[in-house]
Amino acid sequence: MHRMEEETVGIILAGGRGERAKPITLESSDYIRSKALIPFVGRPLIEWVVKACREQGIRRFYVVAQGLENRNQIKLVLGYGEAYGVEIRYSRSRFDRYNVGSGAATLHNIEQWDLGGQALVLPIDSVFDFSLEEMNATRLESNAVVTIATVERTAEEVAGKYGALRTDGKGLVEGFLEKPGLSEIGQIFPDALGGDAYIPTNAGMYLIDCAQLRRAARDPELLRMSQQRLDWGSDLLPWLVGHGHPVAAQRIRRLGDLGNVADYLHTLIDVLDGDYEQMNDLMTTPDSTHPRYWIHESSLRTKDSRTGTTLAEKIENGSVVIGPGVRIGRHVEVGPGVELEYADIGDGVDLHEGARLSRTVCGDAAMVGPYAQISDAYLGPMVQVRSSRRKPVRLDDYSAIGDGAHLWAGTRLSGISVYPRLEVPALSGLPLGTTLTSASDILRWV
Repeated sequence: MHRMEEETVGIILAGGRGERAKPITLESSDYIRSKALIPFVGRPLIEWVVKACREQGIRRFYVVAQGLENRNQIKLVLGYGEAYGVEIRYSRSRFDRYNVGSGAATLHNIEQWDLGGQALVLPIDSVFDFSLEEMNATRLESNAVVTIATVERTAEEVAGKYGALRTDGKGLVEGFLEKPGLSEIGQIFPDALGGDAYIPTNAGMYLIDCAQLRRAARDPELLRMSQQRLDWGSDLLPWLVGHGHPVAAQRIRRLGDLGNVADYLHTLIDVLDGDYEQMNDLMTTPDSTHPRYWIHESSLRTKDSRTGTTLAEKIENGSVVIGPGVRIGRHVEVGPGVELEYADIGDGVDLHEGARLSRTVCGDAAMVGPYAQISDAYLGPMVQVRSSRRKPVRLDDYSAIGDGAHLWAGTRLSGISVYPRLEVPALSGLPLGTTLTSASDILRWV
């Protein structure tokens, strides 16, 4: 019998531009980093994807990239996989013009790579908690060309936001509902409205039989469709089901979307809270006396510039409060009176006296000034929050501050996005959802 790593390869769809996740995906106002490189719990997202799959036996990966910058950014992180104990190949640049849509990219590249076995197709803007063994068992039992990983959600969660699947008694997909309203859900899934049942939704991960899928792709109709924009969820899967190809569904434990700021932060909190078993296994062992936080040894030894005491000493005497779900990277300086809860603190960060952060990401080398109050927010690398005791900065409601931006003392932002490297004066009262993309945008509100 072949081992799992010889039976299944990974196909990572990494060509997206990350428009929804701005400013997290921005290094400057006109330079978008690949979604694969979104920082997440101390590593680029694509590292977590490769590591999670490797733990389930996948040793060979094919990365579908798009364009010079996307391809080079990913290759600088992953190389050819040697550091991760895997083998990695990349899509050829001459086929970039065909990689329009997730479905088309998959069809073109499994043909180019001459894949005939089993492959797990993964997006790059999500983290998953799943069992490859369970998905494989479902695929073999149903002889499905595609086995869709599904997540069960309530009717209220699905309504207007997620696509739902209709399945028969054998778990084969009969049809799809694209972001149905509650009335339509009530007709198809009547038990779900009462809270007695959950609705299967597409998680965006697919276990495919490459040989079957390649044969299906030779149909003239699908061949024509694949020359245009062809997406998995809205195009390829409905076509396969509509033309009688067996498509199965297999429930997975959990899916975390990182495609926008709010979903990114929700997923981060769930990971820090231990809700993702696979991430728990991959993350370093937390402090034995505080099982839900991680602090690098170098940060425990780092003294703050005001009191000259180490973080370890401040934790012991209670002058710093580290709540549940906190990760602190290397060489972080933490001042007295700092309070942290469900926070991911990157390497080289300065957290000054009295700062309070909850449900927040703080990127590498960021600086948070005294008495800042930050919740439900993202601070990119080298952001400077110039808070003071008399004029504290306050951020909340899924505000996101791009790389290298500076916030002046007294700034108060709720649900605001700031593009990288901008200087933001003491603004407040901006409408929820405002995006500051340039100095001229800021001048409108001064």
